[in-house]
Amino acid sequence: MSSTTTSSASRGVKVTDRQEIASRLLSSAAKKSYDPMVEVDWQAPVPDHLFGLTPEWSTLYGTSLWEEMSLEQQVTLTKHEVSSIMSTGIWFEMILMQMVVRDIYGQDASTPHFQFALTEIADECRHSIMFARAAERFGAPAYRPSRTVLELGRVFKATAVGATAYAGILVAEEILDVMQRDWMRDERVQPITRTTAKIHVLEEARHMRFAREEIARRVQGMSAAQRARERAMLAAGAYFITTSLVHPDVYAAAGLDPKRAMAAARTNEHYRARLRDSAAKLMAFLDEVGLVGGPSVRLYKKISML
Repeated sequence: MSSTTTSSASRGVKVTDRQEIASRLLSSAAKKSYDPMVEVDWQAPVPDHLFGLTPEWSTLYGTSLWEEMSLEQQVTLTKHEVSSIMSTGIWFEMILMQMVVRDIYGQDASTPHFQFALTEIADECRHSIMFARAAERFGAPAYRPSRTVLELGRVFKATAVGATAYAGILVAEEILDVMQRDWMRDERVQPITRTTAKIHVLEEARHMRFAREEIARRVQGMSAAQRARERAMLAAGAYFITTSLVHPDVYAAAGLDPKRAMAAARTNEHYRARLRDSAAKLMAFLDEVGLVGGPSVRLYKKISML
């Protein structure tokens, strides 16, 4: 039995039967899932002339500094940038897994919803290992968010519940999804990046559908105070996710002056425009469910999500 209802917030948000959606996602996972240890050729050489990610996604692309760099430096930088993004992905996937486990704790394990939640966690475990091995193949160090951000992540995973938890998941995955769709199609990009991006994009499509359904369901009946709190927490989470994607140390790894490179990256309008474009679909959805508004708008603009 399935049912469709409209949000009491009168925002046109539709909520579909939870178990029906989970059943569809479980069926999809059974038909199309990947084992990165088998699908990725981890022993293949890493070509010297191929970028780590689509160069237009580099934080320095479009700046005068990028034009000054040799091709070798550009390639090295993008290998370290993609490794940093993957490492940030591991950090947030660990937060994600803990939030999902906490959310389903004590629920009926026989339901499709419970079982897909566990399927998602299993996928994230494989993705994290995949990202770690890719960064290792590129010779990158273990880039991690700052100590402050790591500790704030502990707070977020322990306190984010309901719509905020799933919206946080969506923020991280939607932006990475847009980036990786470019990477996986770009023949200028390393084979390891392209294959890992393809795996992540295909499997995360199910996770994002799951998150969207949960968000739409849980925003129903929110009080004004609760909605304001959720907006603030989500915007703060988005700020720390997006500002942690590329670690400052990647610039030194490419033989650049870190201070000059970070200054160029901070003011790079090309990169900021790419982020805005990548977040457009996400922000439209969050606005539709009432999770954008008030002070959060200023923060989203600061990090180029609006």
